[in-house]
Amino acid sequence: MNSFGRHFRITTWGESHGKGVGVVIDGCPSNLLISKNDIQIELNRRRPCQSSISTPRDEIDEVEIMSGIFEGKTTGTPISLIVKNNDADSSKYRKLINKPRPGHADYGWNKKFGHVDWRGGGRASARETIGRVAAASIAKKLLERLGIQTYAYTKQIGQIISKESI
Repeated sequence: MNSFGRHFRITTWGESHGKGVGVVIDGCPSNLLISKNDIQIELNRRRPCQSSISTPRDEIDEVEIMSGIFEGKTTGTPISLIVKNNDADSSKYRKLINKPRPGHADYGWNKKFGHVDWRGGGRASARETIGRVAAASIAKKLLERLGIQTYAYTKQIGQIISKESI
């Protein structure tokens, strides 16, 4: 499924090497103060190319508000956001059209759907998280309006335990 939620429903769309990725958010009330920058701050946190262990793909990940926000406030109608793909080079994947890439979802995707988007993982790519992160930035603002704050951190990875806490 590409849609999640009931009262605050998101539908993510797009492919890693397509024209872009994005989200449609339905159920956000009107008059919530939200700016492009509020969304961009969260997208910048997930942006690739920020460490030696992430992808070298250098995407700007700049959000564009297509609908649902006007003059810094939500309108109560569906919010549509897009992030265009600018650094997608599918040519290196052409030789792997009939070979599933180790560590990727190619094999499972092919078994489930009967085909694979060989251009770079399609929907089974980390770029799919852009829509979720963008939607979460708006949900975060809505929760703040209700007096609710959220915190998240990594406490443990394998045997490595963080010594810091909130």
